[in-house]
Amino acid sequence: MTDIFVNLPTADLDRCQAFYTALGAKINPLFTDENAACIDWGGGAYFMMLTREFFATFTDKPVADPAATAQVMVALTRASREDVDAVMDIGLSSGGVEPRAPQDLGFMYSRDLEDPDGNVLSFFFMGPAAVEQGPAAYSDQARS
Repeated sequence: MTDIFVNLPTADLDRCQAFYTALGAKINPLFTDENAACIDWGGGAYFMMLTREFFATFTDKPVADPAATAQVMVALTRASREDVDAVMDIGLSSGGVEPRAPQDLGFMYSRDLEDPDGNVLSFFFMGPAAVEQGPAAYSDQARS
């Protein structure tokens, strides 16, 4: 298995740690200091929330301001539509913003959440038939 580390800039490490732990992630203290916070989602998925200054040491390119530009959107699955709505309620009450209306494609339900820095997370649920056989299988099942 390959672990996934997504590096994202933040203007406020304490604020981002509070936000992501409210969503259910854990902080890995072994990789958290004054420059970075390791947000552990479980299952080998991590966000490395880096101060903008520290983030800049890993690239020669300008660091985008996630409040003004989108460079990446991270999608995280949930077990049901209700779980999507529940995590969104927590995120919104913890300082997040929902930048667009929920998307219901029948086979998939998703909602976007901007963290306090503007990084975009998409929480989504996909029906079991679509997961196993693709979106067309959901359409076929819905018609019968």
